Amino acid sequence: MYDKFYHVLRIESTCNDIGAFRVKRKVEHRDGSLSEQKAPLKKSIYSLYQLFTIMKAANYRYLEFISSFDDHSGGKENLTKVTDSVADKGRSYRGLNFFAERDLQVLEAISRGQYMAFGMQGKDIRQHLENISPSALSRIFKQLRLHGIIERVQGTYKYFATAYGKEIIAAGLTIRNLVLIPALA
Repeated sequence: MYDKFYHVLRIESTCNDIGAFRVKRKVEHRDGSLSEQKAPLKKSIYSLYQLFTIMKAANYRYLEFISSFDDHSGGKENLTKVTDSVADKGRSYRGLNFFAERDLQVLEAISRGQYMAFGMQGKDIRQHLENISPSALSRIFKQLRLHGIIERVQGTYKYFATAYGKEIIAAGLTIRNLVLIPALA
């Protein structure tokens, strides 16, 4: 296995002793009779196809094995992206804090089924958040847009959660509802 040009992971197999593989082939006995049975693979050009199928199967088994590894490096980058502050036109917008009650209330409001399916407007989200002004909500929407959690439909006041945003919302609410609250109860 090696990384070809830092873009492609390439799997290859090399075998120095092909006699270790047993295949079904015609075997000539000492008395001159022929029978078909399992025997060691011969080192000849006629055995290349059988060797190819054996090595290909081994490579596929190895690929299946290494594909089962979990790679969390993308998750770490996504967490950094959503929690770091972002600047736009000279103004800084803070990142999400998964332990702040206001941020979790916003995520819960956005994650409601009707908003995931049909989109949301500021007036819809304000119904679920107490004591929030329209200007504060527009700043929250701008913060969520800059972090890639929601996107605005061009020419309307409607917003939809992005695929990335849905992952962030699910992760944040899962941590709160399934890990922190039961652990502190």
